[in-house]
Amino acid sequence: MAGQGTPATALLVKQKVTHRTHPYDVSPDSPRYGAEVAAALGVPPERVFKSLVTEVDGALTVAVVPVTGELDLKALAASVGGKRAVLADRAVAERATGYVRGGISPLGQRKRLPTVVDSSATGLSTMYVSAGRRGLQLELAPADLIRLTGATTAPIAA
Repeated sequence: MAGQGTPATALLVKQKVTHRTHPYDVSPDSPRYGAEVAAALGVPPERVFKSLVTEVDGALTVAVVPVTGELDLKALAASVGGKRAVLADRAVAERATGYVRGGISPLGQRKRLPTVVDSSATGLSTMYVSAGRRGLQLELAPADLIRLTGATTAPIAA
């Protein structure tokens, strides 16, 4: 299923990348948002990934990790040759990506940011990431996500 009107889906259509969109209904304020998204989609939570905007030594970097765990900030910093990583301020993340929290996609961002995908994704046939708005996930091959974002892979999930 192509299109849904986000920059992420538009990029996939333009690049002729095989993908599917999956709508879901979960409150963005849920403390277990990722797990609830996986349950709503009926897929194992280790296949659903969240996109976190971070600052590594002051430079914005996107980390894509499974919703089943947390981001290991030290591992992220090391994976890009940095010393210190912190989560970016919400307003900074939204401004840089053009997306709102809970709907930040690693694809089609306003400014292409360096991206690191947790290495667990490489063992999956498909993975799920935000399509660029709350309530919509993209299913695509990890290799396509890595190629389109110019991502590196590293064990960055705790």
